[in-house]
Amino acid sequence: MKSTMQDFPLTVASVLRHAASVHGDRQVITAVTPGSSRRSTYAELGERSAQLANALRDLGITGDERVATFQWSNQEHLEAYAAVPSMGAVLHTLNLRLPPHQLSYIAGHAEDRVVIVDDTLVPLLARALPEMGTVHTVLVAGSGDTSVLEGHGKEVLRYDEVLAAQAPTFDWPVVDETSAAAMCYTSGTTGNPKGVVYSHRSMWLHSQAACTHNALGIAYDDTVLAIVPMFHANAWGLPYAAMMAGAQLLLPGPFLQAAPLVAMIEAERPTMSGAVPTIWNDILNYVRDNPGHDLSSLKMVACGGSAVPRSLMTAFDELGIRIVQAWGMTETSPLAAVALAPAGLSAEEAMRLRGTQGRVVAGVEARIVDDTGLVMPHDGKSVGELEVRGPWVTASYYGGEDSEKFHDGWLRTGDVGLIDPAQFITLTDRAKDVIKSGGEWISSVELENELIGHPDVLQAAVIGVPDEKWQERPLAAVVRKPGAAATPDELREFLSDRVAKWWLPDSWSFIDAVPLTGTGKFDKKVLRQQYADGELTVENSSRA
Repeated sequence: MKSTMQDFPLTVASVLRHAASVHGDRQVITAVTPGSSRRSTYAELGERSAQLANALRDLGITGDERVATFQWSNQEHLEAYAAVPSMGAVLHTLNLRLPPHQLSYIAGHAEDRVVIVDDTLVPLLARALPEMGTVHTVLVAGSGDTSVLEGHGKEVLRYDEVLAAQAPTFDWPVVDETSAAAMCYTSGTTGNPKGVVYSHRSMWLHSQAACTHNALGIAYDDTVLAIVPMFHANAWGLPYAAMMAGAQLLLPGPFLQAAPLVAMIEAERPTMSGAVPTIWNDILNYVRDNPGHDLSSLKMVACGGSAVPRSLMTAFDELGIRIVQAWGMTETSPLAAVALAPAGLSAEEAMRLRGTQGRVVAGVEARIVDDTGLVMPHDGKSVGELEVRGPWVTASYYGGEDSEKFHDGWLRTGDVGLIDPAQFITLTDRAKDVIKSGGEWISSVELENELIGHPDVLQAAVIGVPDEKWQERPLAAVVRKPGAAATPDELREFLSDRVAKWWLPDSWSFIDAVPLTGTGKFDKKVLRQQYADGELTVENSSRA
């Protein structure tokens, strides 16, 4: 028996039409300088997106050809988010933090035809452009110098000039909701980056999930500050969710430092935001060092990308701002689980649950499996690799690469942890980062989260290093706050009543900064190589 419901495709174009018509007066605010912004509306977004679609058609973009962006989080990037999938093409967000050889590799692998670039990023793009063999046109947003892009056989045009010649209407085609809408590539910490291709349906459902109160709860009355970059995992879906809900959208451009972000929060009064823990740690340190700032408009902050330290959540609680830990990956669009503690719990139990990766949102399923693939019970004790599946979880990588990451219809996340009877997920480490000492596992993530709570510690990354007796022992690489002078003995004593005694690091290295991957996560692979090459100055605790 068939239903009587209309067969209405779930597409990005339907989200754009809804935002432009129903919520046409709601604003998109983009930072131009640390002290000034430009404003537009969703109605104007609809017109500008139509102009962009017309321009891309004139440039020969047909069918599902790929259009790349090399952009900050700004108005032009949002126009591409709206126009490219809605016209039936595929949006490919290039990660600004990747090295030139990886940028040219993924542009060729995705077969990008056009690149839309911010004028401030032209020098970066120029380093990779000569090897982007499939690209025929570069659209430059802004009036900056473009001479370094010349001589590579690409047509270089001004974005605003091209759009100005086009009509503000476009007959958005009917596309199959299961067809490709956008693609992102993983950060490539091992081998070349892998492509994840999102469908219109997956992005529509993901956006709707983000609007539910069991996830991020984005609603019409919200003003969303999307700090997480639009070149990374769809900015966690915040732009599309804001358009769907009619929430106002704040885009910080390149100004991701604490001072301009705090200024934007005070000026525009966002109610909700999302960013990785390092951003919020920087903001916390800034407001502590510069008293008098008002962040009180923020009611909820989604924090993910890496585990959120309890000390960070507690500090923001004292400011009246609730940090909610969310978990996901590029492969999960990325929202998969959110750590919302049920009402009625003790303060300690609620904080414990907030420190987990949370429960999966409706539509996503999770399980833990052991090394043989056996499914483990959700008893809060059995540890294994987390696997997930759902309508916005990828079933493969573009081109069929790395097929071993997929198991019996589930995505193997590479994260190790457990699931308790209430279905809260606790991740103890990445599979490649778990430290095995004397046959027992040590969680580098938990050690890092405890260390960051020390008043002298700005950042901390823990890796396993070879040990003749124990096979591996933890080495803590610590970035001290300016002027701080914490010693290995002091830090070891700080940890002594917080973790098991045999977890306590024996070796310490004080560094200027923790190396990061292209997506802003700690790159422990680099730290391990630096240790192997003797590039880290290592100090031992006197009590080791």
